[in-house]
Amino acid sequence: MIPGIVTLSEKKLIGKRMKMSLVNNSTVELWRSFMSKRSEIQNKLSSDLYSVQVYDDLYFDNFDPNKEFEKWATIEVKDFETIPDGMESFVLPGGLYAVFLHKGSRKDNSTFQFIFTTWLPNSGFLLDHRPHFEVLGEKYKNEDPGSEEDLWIPIRANR
Repeated sequence: MIPGIVTLSEKKLIGKRMKMSLVNNSTVELWRSFMSKRSEIQNKLSSDLYSVQVYDDLYFDNFDPNKEFEKWATIEVKDFETIPDGMESFVLPGGLYAVFLHKGSRKDNSTFQFIFTTWLPNSGFLLDHRPHFEVLGEKYKNEDPGSEEDLWIPIRANR
């Protein structure tokens, strides 16, 4: 599995966020809440959804599945002129990303395992401290084994 290496421009997103951990995962609740109000967002750039994870700087140093992070359910917008009640703006910073295509159910973690245990240690890149995200486009089908999504992992050169 070879990723694309992409320099991303900053993106404006609108959505909802929650604090959670891998052990106390509230992803379904977050997305249900977002999807029920998604139609209120007026200035969408596409129908692609962004699932964004914001980790503190030490999150991956001493991995603990109980450690909390912030997760966002969002969509890209042209500007922040109108933000629906109960939603917030989020600026996804630009930078270098490794982009992997994940095929299969969302519950299948094999792509993430490959990224962090095989690809990243042998890539010549280091994990960067910026948000991680997934783009859920028209081929995303949640738990369907035929589902596809793009995993965006922030990287920087290993100097």
